[in-house]
Amino acid sequence: MPRYRLHCFSVSGNCYKVALYLNCAGLDWEPVLVDFFGGETRTPEWRAAVNEMGEVPVLEVDDRKLTQSGAILSYLAETTGKFAPANAEERLDALRWILYDNYRFTSNFGTRRFLKSFAADAPDPAVLAFLKTRTDGALGDVDAHLSSRKFMLGDAPAIADFSLAGYLFYPTEETGYDLSVSHPHIQA
Repeated sequence: MPRYRLHCFSVSGNCYKVALYLNCAGLDWEPVLVDFFGGETRTPEWRAAVNEMGEVPVLEVDDRKLTQSGAILSYLAETTGKFAPANAEERLDALRWILYDNYRFTSNFGTRRFLKSFAADAPDPAVLAFLKTRTDGALGDVDAHLSSRKFMLGDAPAIADFSLAGYLFYPTEETGYDLSVSHPHIQA
């Protein structure tokens, strides 16, 4: 049995960022597919057994269940040493970008993608426009940061890059962005 078990579903960028890390780090893991759209994470049984917050991803490791993608990435970097920040200053910078990702980047980009591509009802155009403005700003900030470096912390990928990458690989039809045109430093 693999050491790591990731409760996840395929259209979640937050699940994707952890799965991407596990693959790139060469760690032995397996997915535990969750029927998110069928309501599995909202059941009292699932919340009691897996995650009281009713969210994925959830990483099972050594009889623990870790939640929240940023916390999971931090744990994995600290315990494996792979894609870990090199020193205390880089750890703070990685945390800064992970928090930025959760507050500004993924929250707006992911919500807009969900409403645009998966919501049962057509989204309010004003809401989509608001989220696009916020997403444009966040993408612009990250693209500008990457204009002078290969990765968020410098010349090598680190957990901040995995955090920010969560929603960047979905098709243009879902996201509304062709990053190779609109944000070339992110695409690179």
